[in-house]
Amino acid sequence: MSSKVYCIAEFQAKTGQEQALFEVLRSLEPQTLREDGCMQYRVTRQIASSFAEGIGFPIVFNEIWADMQAFEAHCQKDYIVNFFETQCLAEDGLAEKWNVRVFSDE
Repeated sequence: MSSKVYCIAEFQAKTGQEQALFEVLRSLEPQTLREDGCMQYRVTRQIASSFAEGIGFPIVFNEIWADMQAFEAHCQKDYIVNFFETQCLAEDGLAEKWNVRVFSDE
């Protein structure tokens, strides 16, 4: 077992804004990957498979952090706070819905 924190951050774009939201999320990767404690930070899109027909939002970040302190420091970075304020909370943002959860392997 470890102190690693695994984060799944899911996003559903507003109608017609899927590509735009994906690109905005992709732009967060380079800076985040340079943060202390970031082990993985990859935005992905759902693809069709008859073996994986679960329900969820179609754009997902798969994140691994060294520990909770690194994850929480990331969440407080200006560029992450700005993303949520402008793209999730703002009326004219690109995200319709979002769901961020963290997990442990302990």
